[in-house]
Formats: sequence, structure tokens, C-alpha cells
Amino acid sequence: MKNKAPLPSLPLAARDPALARRRWLQWAGAVAAATQGAAFSAPALAQAPAPVRSGEPPRMALLIGNRDYPEGEDLPPIHKNVRDLRAVLERRGFEVTQGLDLDLASARAATAAFAAKVRAAPPDATVLFYFSGHGAQVDAENLLVSARISPKARPEALARGSMTLTRDVIGELPQRPNGLTIAIIDACRTSLRDVAGGDGLNQVEAPRGCLIAFATGAGKPAIAPADDTRNTFYTASLVKLLENASDEISFSDLFRLVKLDVQNVMLNHPVPLLRQFAQFPFIAENTQISRRLAPLPPPEAVATSAPAPARFASRDEAADWAQLEAAVWPAEIARLAAEFLKNHPGSRLAGSAEVARAGANEAAAILRRRDVRLFRTAFQPGPEVPEAELVKAGRGDKDAAARLARAYGRDGQRFDASRYEGWLQFAAALGNGIASYELALHYRRVGQPLLAAQFEARARELGYTPPPSLDNSRK
Repeated sequence: MKNKAPLPSLPLAARDPALARRRWLQWAGAVAAATQGAAFSAPALAQAPAPVRSGEPPRMALLIGNRDYPEGEDLPPIHKNVRDLRAVLERRGFEVTQGLDLDLASARAATAAFAAKVRAAPPDATVLFYFSGHGAQVDAENLLVSARISPKARPEALARGSMTLTRDVIGELPQRPNGLTIAIIDACRTSLRDVAGGDGLNQVEAPRGCLIAFATGAGKPAIAPADDTRNTFYTASLVKLLENASDEISFSDLFRLVKLDVQNVMLNHPVPLLRQFAQFPFIAENTQISRRLAPLPPPEAVATSAPAPARFASRDEAADWAQLEAAVWPAEIARLAAEFLKNHPGSRLAGSAEVARAGANEAAAILRRRDVRLFRTAFQPGPEVPEAELVKAGRGDKDAAARLARAYGRDGQRFDASRYEGWLQFAAALGNGIASYELALHYRRVGQPLLAAQFEARARELGYTPPPSLDNSRK
């Protein structure tokens, strides 16, 4: 992450979060006033009044939507994407800033101003960045193509005229291990003819405290309707679930529900070509906390309004949920989740149970494969095995599986080649191309060229393009 010049400090933030939030609100107001006349502020950039409630972690979002591209490459749904997402995020308690059709300088200025607000916010704030427009990949870097730049331009022109996801967005925002940072990339095309080439964005790993959601898998483009009255497929599902999902589910589970919904919509679409090129959204996650979808009600509302619905309808439901939450073995998670959904179909946590069941079923099927040598003993918590990571891996989290592998690698707390390889095999089978390439390099180092070639090919099938320096290291 980048180190920036100091902004108004919050020396009491760790000891007095309420004071930190009051100072942040004062600072945010000052930033809004100071930037009102900036080059990127109007008409391209607009900011909503802050709906942050006293006593709760603030929520802030920056939405960038680029529709304006050269003739034949414009993306009609993008402005509707931003309008609809902004409306539902505001209802979920976010202070939203939006930018439409930004060139590179304006996009960087908007992101820098947003990052300044984030650095001044309390450490438990929820931060969301959203980009919808054309995306591209040059030298393994994910590019967010600026307005009026052709996505078919030469690679050097694209690189000069686009923000990079890693450096200009993720690297610009400070790490927030006690908060939650979300980056959503809905990078699209309108022409099905362009899809057959199969190019798209690269796989990434999220820094600590961050969740990165892509509208489609690495190396695969997303399709945008040629109609400004419709949303893109991914943003349509995101808006729908933000609007209708239970307040009790976490943001992590929300994005997995969006993934399931997009896949279901596109695999059952009446247009055969859309079924053929169905999007399978990609999630990279390294979050440390579980943040509920709905903000907590303000204290004054609790005293004057009807009580909020209870999280559980009965003691049995609460006990069944606690048992499901504690499970780490995929087959057991899948069984408990199915039983929970059968016994409590109207639960406010039914969506989270569905996510657990889907992920655990995939993980359990992978563990039955002969090419994945990872056994039940690997799922036992221990000093070198954080239980929280086991819980995630048991639900099919490919990134948690890779982090568990590295705990057994040569740089980890306890070197164990068998566990290292087994967890990386599991992560690769779950779709982690970075883990697959790491395993290929490992097998090359230990003199197993056939396995190295197998996992390198798997990494590329998953859409992972290693950086040029890393790619050269294998030769």
C-alpha cells in the first residue's frame, strides 16, 4: 500500500471510536466543501449527503461508471448501473460519491480524494469502490479503461490511458484489517463477437481486510446489453440482492449469493450464445471480520420505534446455526447447512446457509478426487492453522486454502511439504490460478517437471497470467 502525506490524525481512534467517528464526519464535510470546485467534481462527480448514523462504523463508497467510449464500443447500461447501485447503497447506509465518464486524470483525482476520506475515517469503516466500464489486461496488470479510450487500442496506449486495479485502486486505499474494503469490477463488452477471443482480466489476491469481486472469471469477458434501460447482468443481481437480501447476512455471503444468481440467470438465459458465454463471477477475499449487510439502528430509533426482528425465531434455530458456524469439514458443513435450510426455511440466515451448502458441496467433491491429497486431519485446528481460515476453506474459499498452504511452506511457521502441496492442490481445484502456478513453481524446484507442467497449464486455464518477472523465473 502507498504511504501518503499525513492527514488530520485520529490519535484517540483506538481508545475512543465514537470520538474518531465525530472527527471523521467533521473531516468528511470539510473535504466535500474543499473539493466542490475541483476539476473532477461537476458534472462528472457527485456526492450524496452523508447518511452515517452516530455510534456505528461509517460506510462510504466511490462509484465510477464509464459509458463513453469510441463509436461501437460504448456501454449503454453503465449510467443506469451507477444510478441504481447508488440508490440501494444509500439505503444501506453508505455515503456515496459517483463519477461518470471520467478520463484518467479525473478518475485518479476522484480515487485520491476518496482515499483521503478513507484514511481519515475510523479503522472499522466499511469502504466500497465500484467500477463499471471496459477492462483490459496488459502485462498481467488489470486495467480499468478510462472514458473515450478504445479498449482495442495498442497495449502501450491502454496502459497509458487507464487506471490499474492493483496500483491505482487497491494500492491507493489503506489496509484496514479491522474494517472492510470492497472493490467491485464490472468490466463489460456489448459485442458477442468480441467474446470468442476469451481475453479478460487477470486473477488477483486480495490484501488483508479486502474483498475484490469481479463480474466474471479471469480471462473471461462480461457481456453488457446494448440498451440503456437495462443493467449489466452482474450489477442487476448485485442491486437486486442488496435490495432484497436479509439484513443478517454478511457482505461476504452477499457476493457469493450474487455469484450464484448471475450463474443461474445466464445459464438459463433464452439466448443460446449468452448461455454459451455465461459469466461465472470471481471473488478474491482476505477479510478478517464479518460485517452485517444492514447498519445497526441508531440508539434513538431503538427507543422510539418497533423492535427489530430477532435474529433467530427459536432457540433451536440459534443452536442449529451455532453448530453450522463451528463446522470445518466440508461434508459436515454441507449436511448441517441442508438440515438448517430444511428445518428453518424462513430463517433470516437462509441465504448464508445456502452459500455454505454450495461452497461445502464443491469442496467435498474436490476432496474425493485422487489428484487432491488433502485429508480430514488437515482440517484440525492447531497453533499454525487458524480456525477461521479452516472455516472458510471448508466452505470452498480458494484464497483461505492458499493461505493455509503457505503456513506449511518454507516461509511459514511449520514446514510440511505434504500439507503445503495438498492445500495448494485443493486451492487450485477450487479455482485459484495463483495457487496453481505457485504449485507449478514448487514442483519445478523439487524436480517434478510433469507435475509442474500440469499445474502451470491449469493456472492458465483458470485465467491467471503471471507477471513477466515471475514467468521468467520458471525458465
